[in-house]
Amino acid sequence: MTGGCRSGKSTFAMVFADRSFKQKIFMATCPAQDQGQEMAQRITEHQKARGPEWQTIEVPTALPEAVATQGSKADVILVDCLTLWVSNLLAEGASQKKILAHSDALTKAIHKVPCSVILVSNEVGCGIVPENRLARLFRDVAGLVNQKVAASANRVVWMVAGIPVTIKHTFSRHL
Repeated sequence: MTGGCRSGKSTFAMVFADRSFKQKIFMATCPAQDQGQEMAQRITEHQKARGPEWQTIEVPTALPEAVATQGSKADVILVDCLTLWVSNLLAEGASQKKILAHSDALTKAIHKVPCSVILVSNEVGCGIVPENRLARLFRDVAGLVNQKVAASANRVVWMVAGIPVTIKHTFSRHL
């Protein structure tokens, strides 16, 4: 799933997973670094919305490894979201080359696991060119990661104002 902020990506992905799969793992890439504040409250609300049938695993950076180790323990893994994962890797000082290597490792892990994997990612390249170097680097790397993941995915859904628009669909066990 890709699309702009608040386009309905996460909701669509969760509803799809709830309807289609029994054993579900949610891999959260956003750490709550503001305890008791806005982001922590958002995370709490998202956990309540998912309900107890979801196992939540926080994975700020080691996403390929987590998918590889957890892929046999569920029918589906929902990763929310790749853009926060990229942000976390940049915050740790990873270069564009290293982040793209991580995305290659992620796509390889996805294709090796027996379960389906749903990835949520923001489309950040539709706006203006950011004025600072770090923001431009983030936008560029996020776009490249989205391209790599979409190229290896069997289905890509672009969310626009809560409406899913399938932009790629091939038939396989992976979404």
